[in-house]
Amino acid sequence: MKPVLLVIAHGSRDPRHAATVHALVRRVRALRPGVRVETGFLDFNIPSVQGVLESLAAEGVRDVVALPLLLTRAFHAKADIPAVLRDAPPQLRIRQAEVLGPSPLLLSALERRLYEAGLTPADKSSTGVVLASAGSTDPEAIAVIADIAREWRHTGWCAVRPAFASAALPRTEDAVRELRALGCARVAVAPYVLAPGFLPDRIARGAAEADVLADVLGPAPEVARVVLERYETAAARRVLVSVSA
Repeated sequence: MKPVLLVIAHGSRDPRHAATVHALVRRVRALRPGVRVETGFLDFNIPSVQGVLESLAAEGVRDVVALPLLLTRAFHAKADIPAVLRDAPPQLRIRQAEVLGPSPLLLSALERRLYEAGLTPADKSSTGVVLASAGSTDPEAIAVIADIAREWRHTGWCAVRPAFASAALPRTEDAVRELRALGCARVAVAPYVLAPGFLPDRIARGAAEADVLADVLGPAPEVARVVLERYETAAARRVLVSVSA
């Protein structure tokens, strides 16, 4: 049997967060009906990751791929999730998948959201885009966002600037003003976040002077495909998470 896919989401007090995670998981299940997909949350929502792992072990499940529902490798992917997995029932064989980003499919999802918000491919050369992420204190994660912005610029946009809702600069509103100053005919904000919540709301407020604000990535089909790509890669690996005895 294929390993169970355990999607690990951060969790939020905002009910839109869990609803969006569940919508994405439903799309993943629809794309791969032969794979059992479960959802666990690190905080705020239930079921918890630990609770799901204990339930799977009690059912006799042995192989699990734990997939962080995160766009960058920052603290949660490097510390929180490995710590939870190390406390899993010892009879489980767990492989931790890579985070979702970066991926060309996520760039396609970002463009999907911009077009759904009213842009067209013909607008690209005259539109500056703010790639607005949640932000992190992790230099690796910040560098990845900057790299994605540079890569995306080469696909035909007038300009692309990274921005952050917390922990790093510039803020969304400052990036919007920078693109105006560059002479872009219009400015669009593309939230590089998976689900609504406190920081995405801050991004939206920062987009007040922009012409277009796209929706979060959410259950975009491209995101579901990345989830399955990461799952398949991890399932094929022989290296397991080291769990406590």
